[in-house]
Amino acid sequence: MSWNSLTYFGDSMLLLPSGIIIALFMAWKVTGRLTPWAWLFTFGLTGFIVSVSKLLFLGWGIGSATYDFTGFSGHTTMSATFWPVLMWLLSGGYRRGIHRTMIVIGYLLPVMIGISRVVLQAHSPSEVITGLILGLSASSLFLYAHRHQTVKHFTLPQLAMMLILPIILLSTGHKATTQNMIEQLAAYITGHPPWTRAQLLSELH
Repeated sequence: MSWNSLTYFGDSMLLLPSGIIIALFMAWKVTGRLTPWAWLFTFGLTGFIVSVSKLLFLGWGIGSATYDFTGFSGHTTMSATFWPVLMWLLSGGYRRGIHRTMIVIGYLLPVMIGISRVVLQAHSPSEVITGLILGLSASSLFLYAHRHQTVKHFTLPQLAMMLILPIILLSTGHKATTQNMIEQLAAYITGHPPWTRAQLLSELH
């Protein structure tokens, strides 16, 4: 798998609709009535924090030249929030060994996605590392809070129902335009072009 293919597993075009699908299936498969709402809150709050960090930089240049930080890596943060929880949901009806193994995979995948963002020069190491900290903290807190909930086993037809849209999105490879939207919002609010990484790093010279 190429780095470009791997990085798409953290793209908002895939994760945002899939995050809503997770909530719908939580309402069906998880015993806790508030679990879907807690998930939507966790996922939404994390995305909001990422967006605010990007807006602060693009609009007002708030970042760190020393650490080459212009905001949390969205791909890394959201995938670190999403994948551990998805694996927890899908494997809840299996025996403990399989359940734990799939959750571990859910934690490892965002790390690889973060590495892909650095390799593709889309983000600096500081943006990926802080994104991992934020996203994995969010998913870990969610999983800890719902560790006593019972998750019902998925049948193959039910699994197909849940994954059909994500698979279609993966096959198309269309990327989200969230970064462009935030840039346009920053320009609209401030009345000047968005800040760039080059401008930030120029402070070091």
